[in-house]
Amino acid sequence: MTGNFAVLVVDDEELYAQAIGTELSRQGLQSELAFSASDALARCGTGRYKVILLDHRLPDDDGIRLIPQLLARQPGAVVIMMTAHHTIPNAVSAMRQGAEDYIVKETSLRPIIDRVLEMKRRDEARAGSEGWQEHRKDGLLGGSAGVMAVIEQLDKAAMSPETTVLLTGETGVGKEVAARYLHNKSRPDSSPFIAVDCVALPSNLIESLLFGHEKGSFTGAEQSRAGAFEEAGRGTVLLDEIGDMGEVQGKLLRVLESRVFQRVGSMKEIPLKARIIAATNQDLKQLVDKGAFRQDLYQRLSVFPIHIPPLRGRGEDILLLAEHFRAFFAGKMNKDIAQLGDEVSQRLLGYSYPGNVRELKNIIERAVIMSDSGRIDPKHLPGRVLADPARSEGMAPSIPFDFKPGVDTLESLEKRMIEHAMTQAGQVKTEAARLLGISRFQLLRRLERYGIRSPAAGSDPHDA
Repeated sequence: MTGNFAVLVVDDEELYAQAIGTELSRQGLQSELAFSASDALARCGTGRYKVILLDHRLPDDDGIRLIPQLLARQPGAVVIMMTAHHTIPNAVSAMRQGAEDYIVKETSLRPIIDRVLEMKRRDEARAGSEGWQEHRKDGLLGGSAGVMAVIEQLDKAAMSPETTVLLTGETGVGKEVAARYLHNKSRPDSSPFIAVDCVALPSNLIESLLFGHEKGSFTGAEQSRAGAFEEAGRGTVLLDEIGDMGEVQGKLLRVLESRVFQRVGSMKEIPLKARIIAATNQDLKQLVDKGAFRQDLYQRLSVFPIHIPPLRGRGEDILLLAEHFRAFFAGKMNKDIAQLGDEVSQRLLGYSYPGNVRELKNIIERAVIMSDSGRIDPKHLPGRVLADPARSEGMAPSIPFDFKPGVDTLESLEKRMIEHAMTQAGQVKTEAARLLGISRFQLLRRLERYGIRSPAAGSDPHDA
């Protein structure tokens, strides 16, 4: 199996495995089936899989014991355990062995398929983020003002190793890359970097994953387990998608304030030595206003917030990344594609990239596949990129005024552009910022600088 995103389904119930394979095919995904542990190991020795759906009970081995062997043959693969009977100890054991998730089999295959699709989206996002590689700074590619500002903030945060950092930005902009950069700058060499995905994890499971638990602390807890905070030591714990954390918010707040925690079922306090980094693609302030996120936790997390800018606001970084992906995929496919055409460069600069770096990566991969001419031309780009830039989704509106030499300055033009964007966005600042390709915070600073005031009728839902 050599597809970009292939799934291995391991289940001794052949009809159930075949049903999953059929549904994955309907979703446009490649899959292979294995009906035993030995079959799965054999297939992992020859194929390449991004996700392994693994049944807990197999005729020739236990699924949980099999996880390390599968991951040894498939480094980087995501293992999702499937079981007919869910227990917290088994779920924790599976995740300790390297599983990403633990799902109960149901009559409907929807939860399993949805989880695979989520892994595909995350894989694309993180693969896109890998384009943000070494250039002038470790792990961050680009020379735009936005990227350089991020690097400067990360460098300053590195000087305060216990300060909690909140990384915000759209999916695919490189939040985990930024977190790893900060980890490498501020923690001891070889210290662990542990990422915990807060999406869709039940509170009792995430509590055990973060804090650990003692033997006998709940039914089935047959041995004590250290949590991520303890295992990280003096390293870093990244709480990814913190906006989806549920009932554990209060306990996390106490840990951040006191720098100590307790295993589930224990009164012994353990000092927190790791740096905590939180990341989200959601507006936490909006979640606070809706009552879905604690105000005090939000304040504690946002001691040092860093916003990762979207690709559409990074100017020439787009071409730097495009060249990086061109060289990568040309080498991977053994193609002699030496350059991007001039018109291609203009088209790439004029597109809005709602999918950020991962979308640019996919565009260039497709173009390299399509090209047989030694270069990438406009005909190799998808139709959405070739559309009129002024009508591309997310692009700034056209400006209905001319430059007046000797009269207009850069500041006056910028002010008029912002006023026009605010009008186009119905005075909603978040939308105006999106149209201009800048962050909402950058827009607010410019509104204040130029004394631009919104009409009373134009309310912004973020201005609470």
